[in-house]
Amino acid sequence: MYDYISGNITFKSATYIVVDAGGVGYQLNISLQTYTRLKDETSAKVFTHLAIKEDAHVLYGFADEEERILFRHLISVSGVGTGTARMMLSSMTAVELHQAITTGQVAAIKRIKGIGDKTAQRIIIDLKDKLGKSEMTTIISSSSNTARDEALSALLALGFNRSAADKELHKVINHSSQPLTVEELIKAALKNL
Repeated sequence: MYDYISGNITFKSATYIVVDAGGVGYQLNISLQTYTRLKDETSAKVFTHLAIKEDAHVLYGFADEEERILFRHLISVSGVGTGTARMMLSSMTAVELHQAITTGQVAAIKRIKGIGDKTAQRIIIDLKDKLGKSEMTTIISSSSNTARDEALSALLALGFNRSAADKELHKVINHSSQPLTVEELIKAALKNL
């Protein structure tokens, strides 16, 4: 029903944000990954998913299309609800979770709170082929070689916290008027980490 909501972020917490769009405040439940990406933003375009339950209509928000695609795949698995899918996306990035599912890493998925052996196996069995053919594979393959992702990988290899490194790279990119190389991104981020 709603594809995205764009507007000013009037409230932020680790579990939800409120986006004011056209004078209406939309409460969007989010993952920690989305919170990390939007934490310093005052306005944003947030991709949405509307979950209709018997007693409520609940909006979920995502900082990017990849996360929403994976969320929708996860909730299609029997036994995985919106809360579990949000927990999974809070524990791993969309790319990490996608790779864990397509490569059959049961142990990595089981490390997520609330996911047992049977659920992890069911997720892999149900989604392995779907994710291999999905539009997300195209998004990941085209974005995984970007300078930003390479810089993030380098910072993680140096031992920096993913959240802090991701936040710093986001700041550097937003404050730059031109595209930066991997080396320039790393150098700029290292100044503030």
